[in-house]
Amino acid sequence: MVAELTNHSFWFYWLVFFGVILTRYVLIAGGAYVLFYSLLKRFFAQKGLRRKQPSWQLIRKDIELSVLSAVIFALCAAVVIAAYGFDITLLYTDPHKYGWWYLGMSFVAVLFLQDAYFYFIHRICHRPFLFKWLHHGHHRSGEPTPWTSFAFDPPEALLQGLFFVGIVFVLPLHFVSLVAALITMTIWAVWNHLGFELFLPRSLATGLVGG
Repeated sequence: MVAELTNHSFWFYWLVFFGVILTRYVLIAGGAYVLFYSLLKRFFAQKGLRRKQPSWQLIRKDIELSVLSAVIFALCAAVVIAAYGFDITLLYTDPHKYGWWYLGMSFVAVLFLQDAYFYFIHRICHRPFLFKWLHHGHHRSGEPTPWTSFAFDPPEALLQGLFFVGIVFVLPLHFVSLVAALITMTIWAVWNHLGFELFLPRSLATGLVGG
């Protein structure tokens, strides 16, 4: 299937990945929103960390930014597949090439490296002279919801996407490991923007967030 995908144009790749990324965002973020803000709203009412309910206007802006992020992430994914078509990446399809044990190890390695990369990028984005241009959109609502998880300003979305463009040139990765890492990071991002603390007492959680 991957080999067949490389027979198409760059913009075909972009369109396919844009659809996949946007669908992943809607299913995971939208599913979490429906679950926590509608179906189980009463059950989690005492675990909320927000001071007020986010308005639909701010949620709509988060979704608009997320669509722009999906455009940029899809461009990065298209670059990766195009590079794979030219056989210049370390992506591979045969799980026996490095062994099954390596699938799990490379999955963990990607998560670790991406988390470290994100940490430094996030620190940079919070520098006063860069915040307005790189990260303001993500904090615009002040009351995050699952929809906020992908709401990046375009320059920050590009910085996030470039990690995956670069990693396929330095670390051998099976497509399964790469896709699993992307799904895991999407779920983790949504979890971090739920607006609820599911494990700590509300008073303690609010104190930690306030700090």
